[in-house]
Amino acid sequence: MTQAAFAELDWRGRAVRIEHRWLAPQRGLAAQGEGGRAAAPLMVFLHEGLGSLAMWRDFPQRLCNALACRGLVYSRPGYGRSTPRAAEEAWGLDFLHRQAEEVLPALFKALGVDSMATPPWLFGHSDGGSIALLHAARYPRQVAGAIVLAPHIRVEDLSVASIAQAREAYLHTDLRQRLARYHDDPDSAFWGWNDIWLHPPFRHWSIEHELGTIACPLLAAQGLEDEYGTLEQIRGIARRVPQAELLELPDCGHSPHRDQPERLIAAVTPFFQRHTGDT
Repeated sequence: MTQAAFAELDWRGRAVRIEHRWLAPQRGLAAQGEGGRAAAPLMVFLHEGLGSLAMWRDFPQRLCNALACRGLVYSRPGYGRSTPRAAEEAWGLDFLHRQAEEVLPALFKALGVDSMATPPWLFGHSDGGSIALLHAARYPRQVAGAIVLAPHIRVEDLSVASIAQAREAYLHTDLRQRLARYHDDPDSAFWGWNDIWLHPPFRHWSIEHELGTIACPLLAAQGLEDEYGTLEQIRGIARRVPQAELLELPDCGHSPHRDQPERLIAAVTPFFQRHTGDT
């Protein structure tokens, strides 16, 4: 596995560094050398609201191995080893749109990913799933396909209640110390996410009306025991995106790639192969 590197972005007039790592499949196309890897599809991993490059652990590599695809994993601004959020900076109601429509395209440009010539695949979890949906809706010809785990398309009471509980845990348990293993500035990561989700005007946030322009193949997965959202999140996607396929996972919470990784990979593999023609 390659080491994490850093890309420098100019985001809204501010220099921001983005921690990222490239992955190559460790079997199949990897044996073809650089030329084979360059020809393989690219899967871009978009982490959850408290996630980072490191918090994916080995799942991206396992998925890339199963699909014989390349991977790009990165930490958004405010997370992991990327530039932290300034203490006085609060995410706005459009924070997910900014990530989807500003940061991700800027990262592609900085890393030489030509999404017009060779559209990448997107793999997003939770907030990252929402970012994947928004990017696919905004740039429908620049996404080859999307796989989203426990995405949010609107705010539910269950989400707010669980995020409020996370706030109590951050204040009164060792959650801050545990997050510090994955973030240079855990306060940046936690409060940026927690404050906006518990901001009363954010209760009216919804991207449902934007999903209809998604043109790529789409697989939406969610655990039946998800503590941050109901199945209405992915079923709402299916009502607005006719080609969407749903995967509802029993004995699974908010993180299918941690709770049910083998079953998830087993479901993603034929879906990906059908739409890439690679069996």
